[in-house]
Amino acid sequence: MENGIAGKVILLTGASSGIGEATALLLAERGAKLVLGARRTAPLQALQHRIVAAGGQAVYAATDVGRRAEVAALVQLARSHYGRLDVVVSNAGIAPISLLDEGQVDDWEAMIDVNLKGLLYAIAAALPVFRQQQSGHFVNVLSTAGLSVVPTMAVYAATKNAARTLTEGLRQEAGPHLRVTGISPGFVQTNLAGSMPDPAVRAQITARMGEIGLAPEAIARAIAFAMAQPADVDVNELVVRPTAQS
Repeated sequence: MENGIAGKVILLTGASSGIGEATALLLAERGAKLVLGARRTAPLQALQHRIVAAGGQAVYAATDVGRRAEVAALVQLARSHYGRLDVVVSNAGIAPISLLDEGQVDDWEAMIDVNLKGLLYAIAAALPVFRQQQSGHFVNVLSTAGLSVVPTMAVYAATKNAARTLTEGLRQEAGPHLRVTGISPGFVQTNLAGSMPDPAVRAQITARMGEIGLAPEAIARAIAFAMAQPADVDVNELVVRPTAQS
């Protein structure tokens, strides 16, 4: 049955766990052809095997989105294996948050590399392909942290706000054939807290996720909703929070 997703070639970064894993499984179930990227090879391989065992299609490559050549190679994998690329879901993200007073400059730079430059590299690699095809869809996973800034999250929020600005600029430049969607999740039960170096902050965020966090599948459904629309419908922004999140 036609669902707006079946047959689409979809590239997904940050695919090895959390929102990325849930999205990959849902899209595969709906008939997408997947190109999976993440830094860890073992969980990528396990996910690919799981998808194929269920009758789906998926290929993967270890990908650090902070490295431009690796992102370009993932786009090329989509083209060489499937012959085209229909959707890029930029989901990879890290959050080694801390107070600015702590001066964790290496962590700041890592967030810029992954959360912002990784998105730019995906656009740089995929946009010429989409222009040539005269079709394509960018889905950028942002965060409600960029909508409500709180202590310890200044740099993380800054990268997500920059990604939001970039997403809107891309939408305005996209023209009549391309679509651009920003998805802003609130608290979701993922391993994002694992990138937080301060044990107290990590424990606090993990506890909050456990108390009110959405299952990653909720965000996967939002992503699928946006890309399942007819070609002349562009869902520009979705904010998906737990009901209990202020």
